[in-house]
Amino acid sequence: MNCDQLVDQIIHQTGSNIVLGVPLGAGKPNTIINALYDRAKNDQNIHLTICTALTLQRPVGNSDLEKRFIGLFNERIFGDYPDLHYEMDRVNGNLPPNIRVIEFYFAPGKYIGKSEIQRDYISSNYTHVVRDLMDRGINVIAQLVAKEIIDDQLCYSLSSNPDVTLDLAEKIHDSGKKCLLVAQVNENLPFMYGDAMVPDKFFDLVYDEPADYFQIFGPPKQSVPDVDFMIGLYCSALVKDDGEIQVGIGSLGDATIYGLLLRQNENEVYKEMIGDLRREGRIGDLFETLGETETFDKGLLGASEMIVDGFRQLYENGVIKKRVYDDVALQRLLNAGLIEETFDTDILLTLVKERVIHDRLTKADFDYLVHWGIFRDDVRFEDGHIHTADGHCISSYVHEPSHLAFYAKHCLGKKLRNGHLMHGGFFLGPQSFYQWLRDLPKSERRLIHMKSVQKINQLYGHELLDRLHRKNARFINTCMMYTLGGAAVSDGLEDGTVISGVGGQYNFVAMAQELPDGHSILNLRSTRLENGIAHSSIVPHYGHITIPKHLRDVVVTEY
Repeated sequence: MNCDQLVDQIIHQTGSNIVLGVPLGAGKPNTIINALYDRAKNDQNIHLTICTALTLQRPVGNSDLEKRFIGLFNERIFGDYPDLHYEMDRVNGNLPPNIRVIEFYFAPGKYIGKSEIQRDYISSNYTHVVRDLMDRGINVIAQLVAKEIIDDQLCYSLSSNPDVTLDLAEKIHDSGKKCLLVAQVNENLPFMYGDAMVPDKFFDLVYDEPADYFQIFGPPKQSVPDVDFMIGLYCSALVKDDGEIQVGIGSLGDATIYGLLLRQNENEVYKEMIGDLRREGRIGDLFETLGETETFDKGLLGASEMIVDGFRQLYENGVIKKRVYDDVALQRLLNAGLIEETFDTDILLTLVKERVIHDRLTKADFDYLVHWGIFRDDVRFEDGHIHTADGHCISSYVHEPSHLAFYAKHCLGKKLRNGHLMHGGFFLGPQSFYQWLRDLPKSERRLIHMKSVQKINQLYGHELLDRLHRKNARFINTCMMYTLGGAAVSDGLEDGTVISGVGGQYNFVAMAQELPDGHSILNLRSTRLENGIAHSSIVPHYGHITIPKHLRDVVVTEY
């Protein structure tokens, strides 16, 4: 089946009014989108609405010299990545009247002065996007996916973007509405695990053409100015060991990552720098009350709507190393220090005492112990007895001392398993980041749990477990301006111009307020240049806000 035939099937099953939902960022199936767009562009009887966010495009030049340089740059950086035809027409004001593109998050600053694009923006929290897509009558979902054979079964991975697709597919199924789920396979995508794994029957149509495996969009890293380094240094000292961290994309996020790496790898230099800042009286007591400056012993959990390339650096340097487990009882005991990730038979007595398992193990208890690695895989449970691989058999009564000795010798594992070091809703980064993910051994790639954004950006529906996971949470995000009254301006201007979007910022700020040891940290440069003239980013008031003043928490500038 070629792509034109796929488009024929989509139109045959949905009709001529197509409301297409595609992921933000790197998860767009460009080949399918372009084929659908071109068909609608050439057939005015087809009405196509594309609902998405963060449409990515290779840079273009204006003059002949710029175009010649950028052509070589694009070839080296972006390879055979196919630009989206709708975007090329949209930025030039050439969208046909039968086609609309609706986005909830813009590439920052790209559409200033583009009135038609501005009008088709939807202001929405990331966690509300599913609702907005349902309200618009979405009838086709298309996604770029990876594939892998696991236990002789073909599996697909939503890879970089389980963020909205998982929840949207569930809502559509529950509603009984008709909607096609369409996949485009691209083996350049890393196969990611966690909730991103779906069976082959998840999709109605699958397009798998090796000739259309294109290079994943990988924006190059930006340079980090001195001002940003200072902001990142301050932010890094507000992070506690045995905590959780969320960091945004861009040079300010990279600066925070650098500060954390400096704190971990050159701690004496780091503490000397912080000491100098303290002596200047520029900090107050925030570092003592909210943060630390020592190296990371227990480490951090990385949990962010977007997994950035910096998380790779934090993982490789032993900062992100705190594993969490998707079990309330187990995580509660770990947080309280009643059990450790490595253990002896005392863990069984603790689990009985805390009523996690029964004194006489049931089959459910046994399966629980095997799943979390407390019992080995090579033991089995039959008729109330535990059987070992070497032919031994014993009753499942835990408190008997001789039984504990037997368990220690024949049954007990060495370390908890099925934990995760990172949680993410989507990822985007340079090509080296994608290559790192592809090259990671499967056992390490499974430590990255890709989830829906509903499970990342808010506590609702999984609050008890999330509160345990998000101990000492620090949500570090960027804004453009801050008012003296305590409100943040992050996504737009007071004349109504949309710069980017709310995304998940409001979600994380609000969540920080609900966690007793969590904090929202909004950072910004103290000044900005307009036509070569410096203006303060700290303003008395402003005619548009993203975060209201009653949710104010910690604000960081280079000062």
